Amino acid sequence: MKQQRTERRAVKIAALKKKQASEKRNRVIGIVTGSVAAVGVLALVVTMVVTNGTPKVSPDAIEITGLQNYADVIAGHVEGAVDYAQSPPAGGEHAAAWLNCGVYTEPVPNENAVHSQEHGAVWVTYDPAQVSGDDLETLQSSMPATYSVLSPQPGLQSPVVISAWANQVELDGVNDPRLQDFVDKFWQAGDSPEAGASCSGGLDGPGRIA
Repeated sequence: MKQQRTERRAVKIAALKKKQASEKRNRVIGIVTGSVAAVGVLALVVTMVVTNGTPKVSPDAIEITGLQNYADVIAGHVEGAVDYAQSPPAGGEHAAAWLNCGVYTEPVPNENAVHSQEHGAVWVTYDPAQVSGDDLETLQSSMPATYSVLSPQPGLQSPVVISAWANQVELDGVNDPRLQDFVDKFWQAGDSPEAGASCSGGLDGPGRIA
């Protein structure tokens, strides 16, 4: 009998130790999990504070080297071809139908693209003899998702030219940081007479792929 009691007691002690070990393990897991969650929340809070705490640069404060601004650009609908002062144009009289914004593999009609500029779109043209392959893919990926037109224009005075209504910059290439500066300053803003008007539902030029 004494031996049986001893055995039962040993079994109870072993079960108690096992229970205590399990509870200790669960407490450790809980502490670790809670710590990881706390660190994650803290990181999220810090990210939000840093992001929201950084004031957005005003477009008026963005300075772009080589920016050409053309004063007194006239808007208005006309029929037929227009003799523009710049090539590619940076605003002026234009066709009644705007060009649907997007990526084109062929030159687009100036008169329709200028109408898109009037609606706040930026127009990026490139010389296909200087920009192709990976460079062209880089340029395409740099374009805003909306309110932008990308099209080739053989014989450009520089590899890439970015234009908006009454403003234009000749870029050194597809990685020129002034491209993004120009977008930040003039995309759906700047001097556009009708910024925010539609950039779809108009005319598709030749070679539209996106």
